[in-house]
Order: sequence, then C-alpha cells, then structure tokens
Amino acid sequence: MENTNQTLKLLYQRKSVRAYEERPIEKEKKQAILEAARQAATAGNMALYTILDITKQEIKERLAVTCDNQPFIAKAPMVLIFCADYKRWYDTFCKYEDTVRKPEEGDLFLAQADAIIAAQSAVTAAESMGIGSCYIGDIVENFEIHQELLGLPKYVVPACMICFGYPTKQQLERKKPERFPLESLVHENGYDLEKAASMDDMLTKQHGSWENDSLEAWVKRFCNRKWNSEFSVEMSRSCREILKKWVE
Repeated sequence: MENTNQTLKLLYQRKSVRAYEERPIEKEKKQAILEAARQAATAGNMALYTILDITKQEIKERLAVTCDNQPFIAKAPMVLIFCADYKRWYDTFCKYEDTVRKPEEGDLFLAQADAIIAAQSAVTAAESMGIGSCYIGDIVENFEIHQELLGLPKYVVPACMICFGYPTKQQLERKKPERFPLESLVHENGYDLEKAASMDDMLTKQHGSWENDSLEAWVKRFCNRKWNSEFSVEMSRSCREILKKWVE
C-alpha cells in the first residue's frame, strides 16, 4: 500500500532488527527516544513504568544468556528494559493516606500496559531516526534471576526489553515477514468465531503457498519451537511467580 504519510510509512516498514553496526547511538538520539517514551499515553497520567537503561556490558552479556541465549543482545548499542512499576504510587499513597489497599492483579495488568505503550513509542521514535529495534519478550522469564540482577523491588517487574542499534546492510535489505490479512484480524461489533476458526486460511495467505512444505508440517514445527518449548514453559512459570509475589 502506497502512502505519503511519513508516520504510516514508518509503522508499515518497521521490522525486528537483530544485527547492528558497530557504532553507538548518539546521545541526542537516545534522549529523543526516551523522551518519546515519556510522552506516550499512560493510565491517569500516572506513568506506571520505569525504564532501565542497561549500559554495563556485563549485564548485557548476562541478559543474552538468561533471555533464551540470544548473543545479539550483548552486541546491541542500546538496551532498555521497560518495567511495570506500582511501587512509586503505592509508597506515595501509603505516605499520605491511612487506608490503602495493596496492589492487585488489575494493577499489574494496567502497569504492564503502560510500560508496553511507552516501549512502542520508543520503537517508533527510533525507527524515524534510522535506528532498528527488537522486542525481547524473554525478559519475563527467569524472574528470580532478573529481579536480583536488576535490583527490582516489590511491585516492579519486567514488561519487555528492547534492543536498539543501526541495522547492518543485510538487515536493511531483509524482507519484512508478511503479517496476517487485515480482514482476518478485524471483527465487527463483537468476536467472530468463524473468523477465529480460519487459521488454516490465515496461515496460507501469510506464507503465500506450501509448495515446498505443508501446513501441517509447518504448524507442528512452529508448535514445538514456540508453544511446547522450554522457554515458553519457563515464561509461564515466571508469570505465575510474578503474580503470586505481586499480590501476596
């Protein structure tokens, strides 16, 4: 789809970048990315997040291991971890109000949303300056390790991590993976069970054809690589632990 709107072009062209040129991100551009995150929508203007700017190489190298063994994390010029954070507000409420309920499940979900909205604004700002990015959902895994590594107090948990850097030539030229058809993702006025049951068709349209493979074989591989994988099981375990500690 051709469009002269620069913001839409950025959003359409953005893809995950996992290989970076060996050059730092300029201080003023880094500041602009962080400022874009600060300007993002936030529930009640509360900014229920904290951004951890990971500048120590030894922490990056540790994260490259704990986040599903992805070496490129250690090579990223800039690494930001967006944390859901209700500590600031809870402590402030307790300071001035006699009766204050403890943060509950809904508060965690709201803070997670705040953090990820801010993260997406940072990603879009970076893209506008030619800086690539990659979300790392694996920061949610190994909660106990990351809690200690990053010094996270109660009511502060990782929502997502993002690696930033200038893309290599190969990354710039790499084709962006096809997304699912829009008509399959948009349901009018309510959930459409018929559309939801059309995954075979959605996958075929996304991949173009199955000439050198089969739908069944692809789904089996994908299921074992993603859904049945050790990292997926660990992510669920960590999420249960996060929720338990959050509400205890």
